[in-house]
Amino acid sequence: MLLISLFLAFLRIGFFAIGGAYSFLPLIENEVVHKYHWLTNNEFLEILGVTQMFPGAISIKFATYTGYKIAGIPGAILANLGNISAPVLFIAVFTIFYRKFKDSPGIKGSFDMIRLVVFAMIMAVAFKTVDIYKLAELKSVLVIIASFVLFMFTKIHPALIIAAAGIFGFFWR
Repeated sequence: MLLISLFLAFLRIGFFAIGGAYSFLPLIENEVVHKYHWLTNNEFLEILGVTQMFPGAISIKFATYTGYKIAGIPGAILANLGNISAPVLFIAVFTIFYRKFKDSPGIKGSFDMIRLVVFAMIMAVAFKTVDIYKLAELKSVLVIIASFVLFMFTKIHPALIIAAAGIFGFFWR
């Protein structure tokens, strides 16, 4: 039953993971922290931080971590199968319909609204991952501004910005 629960939880995440990367973190948090209690809130945030250091999709890293923690290798495999099943199915079906209806005003309007919701969810996750009181510290403000500017206005790879922040944080506590 546990393996089925892992598969179904990550299948639900896969079905509603619209917008990529950070947009579905609230979905993962709801399933693995609040619904099934496979991870604590602190563990979820720690794993979120750790996943930033490794390549690949965040949902796959969470599926692998959670599945392995709960049920070993079979758990990791089934959580990942659940995670990728919905997107594979959606893309296959979507390709057929998109070719036919891509210029429809209703379809364009739907995608515009979905982008706004995804933006709001990304902002919510961003605020959840930071101790709000840290935002008042000069060091934190400088790191946030520098990271934003480097990401938005340079061609520096995001991984280098993250690594530099980690090194900075190691030496300036």
